Amino acid sequence: MGTRLPPLLLCLGTGYSQTHSVGLEALLTLLCVCLKGRCAGRVEVKLQDQWGTVCSYSWDMADAEVVCRQLGCGVALEAPQYGYFGPGSGPIWMDVVDCNGTEFALSDCTHEGPEEVYCLPSENAGVMCSGFVRLVGGNSPCSGSVEIYDRDQWKAVCHSHFGAKAAEVVCRDLQCGTALSVHGAAQLGEGASPVWDRELQCVGNESVLSSCPTQASRHQPCTHGNGTHVTCTWFRLVNGSTECEGRVEVEVLGTWGTLCASRWDLSDAHVLCRHLGCGFAESIPGGGHFGSGTGPVWRDSFHCDGTEAHLGQCPMTALGASPCSQENAAAVICSGECWAVLQSPFAPGPAHHIRRVRLADGAGRCAGRVEIYYQGRWGTVCDDAWDLADAAIVCHQLGCGGALEAAGSARFGEGSGQIWLDGVNCSGAEAALWDCPAEAWGQHNCRHKEDAGVICSEFMALRLQNSDGCSGRLQVFYNGIWGSVCSNSMTAETASLVCKQLSCGDRGYLKTTSRYAKLSRTSWLDHVECGKSNSSFWQCPSAPWHPQSCDDRREEAHITCAQVGSCPCAYREKIRAVGGKDGCSGRVEIWHRGTWGTLCDNAWDMRDAEVVCRQLGCGSAVYALGQAAAGEGTGPMWLMECRGAELSLQDCWAQPGDSGACQHKADAAVHCSGEQWGWETSLGRLSVPVVICIILGALLCLLLALLAGQVQSARVQRKGGSFPSGDGGRCLLAGLGVLVSWGTETELCAASCPMCCPTD
Repeated sequence: MGTRLPPLLLCLGTGYSQTHSVGLEALLTLLCVCLKGRCAGRVEVKLQDQWGTVCSYSWDMADAEVVCRQLGCGVALEAPQYGYFGPGSGPIWMDVVDCNGTEFALSDCTHEGPEEVYCLPSENAGVMCSGFVRLVGGNSPCSGSVEIYDRDQWKAVCHSHFGAKAAEVVCRDLQCGTALSVHGAAQLGEGASPVWDRELQCVGNESVLSSCPTQASRHQPCTHGNGTHVTCTWFRLVNGSTECEGRVEVEVLGTWGTLCASRWDLSDAHVLCRHLGCGFAESIPGGGHFGSGTGPVWRDSFHCDGTEAHLGQCPMTALGASPCSQENAAAVICSGECWAVLQSPFAPGPAHHIRRVRLADGAGRCAGRVEIYYQGRWGTVCDDAWDLADAAIVCHQLGCGGALEAAGSARFGEGSGQIWLDGVNCSGAEAALWDCPAEAWGQHNCRHKEDAGVICSEFMALRLQNSDGCSGRLQVFYNGIWGSVCSNSMTAETASLVCKQLSCGDRGYLKTTSRYAKLSRTSWLDHVECGKSNSSFWQCPSAPWHPQSCDDRREEAHITCAQVGSCPCAYREKIRAVGGKDGCSGRVEIWHRGTWGTLCDNAWDMRDAEVVCRQLGCGSAVYALGQAAAGEGTGPMWLMECRGAELSLQDCWAQPGDSGACQHKADAAVHCSGEQWGWETSLGRLSVPVVICIILGALLCLLLALLAGQVQSARVQRKGGSFPSGDGGRCLLAGLGVLVSWGTETELCAASCPMCCPTD
């Protein structure tokens, strides 16, 4: 059976893996998802010095149970199939695995392969295990009370049975960096999880907690009032004279590296100081103030507003980041005194001198309505005299580059509350918007329909350029221009993340053209490599922004999205209400061709509003409003006419709005009752005979439809014909009345979902 090998850590781009011995010929690894920990991922085996996957045919919970036990990951929770964690690489080493669940290693189970394997790389097996340890009740997965999985249940760990070395191993096991603090926690309470009756004897260098020896407790029996609380961190300060100052370092997959200072500011630094128990940030020295590091330089940028509990709660971007040297390392000098937090400019409370700025109701953090926090309240800025010089100060203050547009007339919807500033007249040299000449705070002659907004150069948007918005050329909006994304290094994981972010499904299919042509349009990015740990496209590392990242059309990325088990050409209708008090009132916007657009108020009436409210799940229509009552939108405009009985706008007549007759000052808006009736509630208001009649009527209609289909099929067969293909073969999208010819994509669509598109 072989001896147990020392743990081996591998950086594989998508996560983390741990290797154990399973025999003379095969080694098993679990490629883990960073966000879920080391105990969930695609199963891979190593044979003949090459890693390969396991086919998911007949893969079940008994097989997953063996993998979880072998890796010290508790018990199996799920046995995902068909490439749930993405396609692997290399050969498929095992097929038709059949474990009874008691085996020590996967290699002990009966299986076929590698000679006879009939499986696709996308059909690999995965596991989701319970894990051996977890932290619960904290403000993140890396902070909380320690619990250990033992005998099919989670058990609390006594503080007297737990030490600093065990805390280091817990943080390492959970991929949470290093232990920041460990202390007793009197928060178990009666009725909480049972108490573990063992004592950990960790050395401190173990990679997983299950490797630590245990023994019977030598102390008094533990009570529910003596738990253990551990806080882990991926961050540390080095080379300072105290533990509360120094160069910022981040741990990624077991490797400590320097954080680049290109976007590092006081808001980010304050969040880190508070997380480390070091008060607030006094300064962020630059120029290698605390020396140079020796490891990698992480180019990720954090965008904190200063109120977050730790940096993990801040928005983060890595896409398009420029190279960074060790001399440009982020650094901070913290106050080092907990009481000083009360004097922090970011501290919560009634301090009237605290001022902050943000952009609201935009499509990202660098575009939206300008709002200022003053005297404990958020308020807006009037657009009187509002221009690019004013907008540039806001963009610079938020770390969003330069200003592309100074928007007025409540472009991003009307705000609420106080209008703090009017007549702003910045010179361009000010550090903050409130440093610019303006009327006195709160003095104005404006209404919220005049709220100011900005669009900054760092504003980014994502789209698939095609008729349906869920397939086509991948493009990003940056520095005011839409540009392509090159496909070099791009994987199926990246394509799927794009689809998820666009609400177009959870699976993406990457395509490129085979015909060479010079690429003259802008191509912003190349070598975008998204992993399982990335929850947003903007978090994916890539080559730096460049307007000519590739010059060959064969390198442009094209993506087709689909739901698992559905056709890639399926259209996902999207509609939203913007600028109202909730999601049931505001400016009506629809998603088409990869962008949000508005509806023209020409002929807009209660019948149209009724359909919108029904589609939003917001009850009945109360008002059908026009003349940009909820603020002016952006993007294309549409004329829409409904009868009032349609289930959604895609069933209504529609056409692009005439730019002469339809302008954004004529954007339509709606106010719905907000009552969300479901099928169960609606049917509950009907009498039983009526319900029976509805059901019988539906069954009769279904029967008639089937008979009609049989008759039509028989006629076609007698004529020796078939559904038209080639130029005549089309998919009718049930969206905005658009008829799209798919050409060669019909074959892809039909292969995935024969009922979706016509075939020969």
